[in-house]
Amino acid sequence: MMDSIPPKVQNQIAQFQQLTQQIQMVTSQKIQLEAQVRELDKTIQELEKTPSESVVYKNVGSLLIQVKDKPSLLTELKDQKETTDVRVKTLERQDKHLRERHSSLQGQITQALQGPGAAAPPKPDSGGE
Repeated sequence: MMDSIPPKVQNQIAQFQQLTQQIQMVTSQKIQLEAQVRELDKTIQELEKTPSESVVYKNVGSLLIQVKDKPSLLTELKDQKETTDVRVKTLERQDKHLRERHSSLQGQITQALQGPGAAAPPKPDSGGE
């Protein structure tokens, strides 16, 4: 089957497969980061509700460390959320670009495999009967 496909089209098919994998990777990363944003948002909301005299801890690796300065922890979490939001938006733009390229390449491959005469489907004869 691949012997009858021109090298240019074989190359396009390989690019198409790579784009498919890249889209899957970007989508996976985006889902993970979106979950992180939701978790940070919930953490920030809960921390803002916590009375100022409450003891608060933060995760550092596998340790829980008591935080003495709650406002600076809030700032740190908000900065982290903002950075993660920016990364999500970057991945969304990357995803959109990859999908557009994927769709374009799919059209080129389909057209090449159908042959030059099959670019436009024949119109049915209306006949008026």
